[in-house]
Formats: sequence, C-alpha cells, structure tokens
Amino acid sequence: MDHKLLKYLMLVMISALSILTYSQSLNEQIKIETKVYKTIGLKRLKLYIFQPLERKEGEKIPAIVFFHGGGFTQGSASNFTPQCMYLADKGIVSITVEYRLKNQRGELPLICISDAKSAIRWVREHAAELNIDENRIAAGGGSAGGHLAASTALLKGFDEVNENLKISSVPNALVLFNPVLDIPEILYQLPKRMVIAIKDRETEISPMHNLVTGAPPTIIFHGTADESVPFHQATKYCDKMKEYGNRCEVVPLEKLGHGFFRYNKSNNAAFFSTMERTVKFLISIGYLNEDPIIK
Repeated sequence: MDHKLLKYLMLVMISALSILTYSQSLNEQIKIETKVYKTIGLKRLKLYIFQPLERKEGEKIPAIVFFHGGGFTQGSASNFTPQCMYLADKGIVSITVEYRLKNQRGELPLICISDAKSAIRWVREHAAELNIDENRIAAGGGSAGGHLAASTALLKGFDEVNENLKISSVPNALVLFNPVLDIPEILYQLPKRMVIAIKDRETEISPMHNLVTGAPPTIIFHGTADESVPFHQATKYCDKMKEYGNRCEVVPLEKLGHGFFRYNKSNNAAFFSTMERTVKFLISIGYLNEDPIIK
C-alpha cells in the first residue's frame, strides 16, 4: 500500500476513534430526558433535557432553555442539541423545546409565543424535581427562536389560561443568535398568511418595542453579513437596552450570514467561539464558576 495513503487512513482512524471516545465520554456525563410540557388537542409538545451527572447531591444548578429557528414554520428542537451537549458538559441543565409550527387558523407566530412561555413556566414549575435553581433560568434561541426567547422576557399576555400564571414565564437571562427583534422591520418578509395574522399587532409582539427597565441581562451573537435579519437590529436593540439601564452586549461575527452558529462538521469555528463566549457570559452572571475549556 502507498505510504501516503496508509498515513492518511491511520489519521482518519485516529480521528474517528477520538470523536467516538469523546461522544461516549459525554454520554457518561449527561443524562437526556424527554418531557411533555404542553398538550393542545392531540398535539403533545415535548422538551428535551440534558442533565449533567457530575454534580453535588441535591445541588440546584442553573438551566438554559433553547428555541430553534425556522421562520415559525419549520425547524426542529434537535437543532440546538449540540449547544445543549456543550453546555451540559460545562455543568448547566440544557433544554431544547418543540413548539407548534402549523396551525389551521394561521395564528403563527402568536401561538409560538404562547408555547415558548409555557415551556419556561413548565421548567420553573418543575425546577425542584429537575434540581434546577428557579431563579437562574436563561432562555436562548436562533432567528425566530431568538425572537421567542426575547418574547418570553418582554411580552405581556400570550399565556395559556389553564396554566398557573402565578409561576413566572420570564427567564433570568438571554442568549440570542441572530434574533428577530424588530418585527415591523421584517414584517413583509414573512409568509402572507402570517402577515395577515399579526397585522396591527406587529409592535405588540416585537421585543424592540416592548423593552423596559429590569429586562434580563442579554448577549447577542449576530453575523455582520446576515441578509435575513439585519445586523443593525442587534446593535439598535442593545443600545436601547442600555438606555433603560439593562445589561446587553453584541458579539459581531464578521462576514458571517444567517445561521452561523449551527454545528457544522466541516467548519466549527463559529460554533465553538460562540459557545466559549456564552460560557464566559454565564460565568459573569453567576451561572457557572469554572473557566471554559474547549474540548
């Protein structure tokens, strides 16, 4: 066999073995649970919980709840599985959420906001059994999911009347990836049926238009070359947050477009850089204690 080919095959085998070993290591450190947080008719909405196993007995630790993107009409909770695996490995309960993507009456994204609020409320309501600190629950998401995370923090209403509304659906921090923050600006990029559903309510469901003093500390990752959600939405939102006395920071991803944060087998630089910065942010607000280590 050619010497160069043999060397190449050996490198491939070593790489594959390393990936397998790390995956098995994570599986030994993380427990994955599936829970139904809401039932609408025959639809059972689930969330997927990634629990760190290395923790002190009875210790209450922080959590982060992720909402996937997809323009309120597509996408999967599994989109944020890599982020959940990464952060659970650092010692934070990480959760990724299903929400309704289709509705016969065309009420998207209104029902999506309702589902997101239900998910945060369910996590807080079940904090004791999940060994979660109910006062350290962050929300995160990408694109439309970033909008949902911010909406749980800022929008009034959209609560399910059969839930215990004494339990807050407001997260304590936000980690957002190219989020939709100004609905009126991108209104007519949405499907026509969706535009009809939210027409005259666009500011009501726009995080930018519902900022208040006391909003959760926020970090926003946004690609400067994003053609779906303009980069200036992030900077404008952050400036307005600071005007209200809130903590906010924008991390620009130079020359990167929409969806840069996704785990990509061929190029994971953006994934790992955003995760490392996320961990530093969580350390700064008292959610994690140890400095991040990239594996």
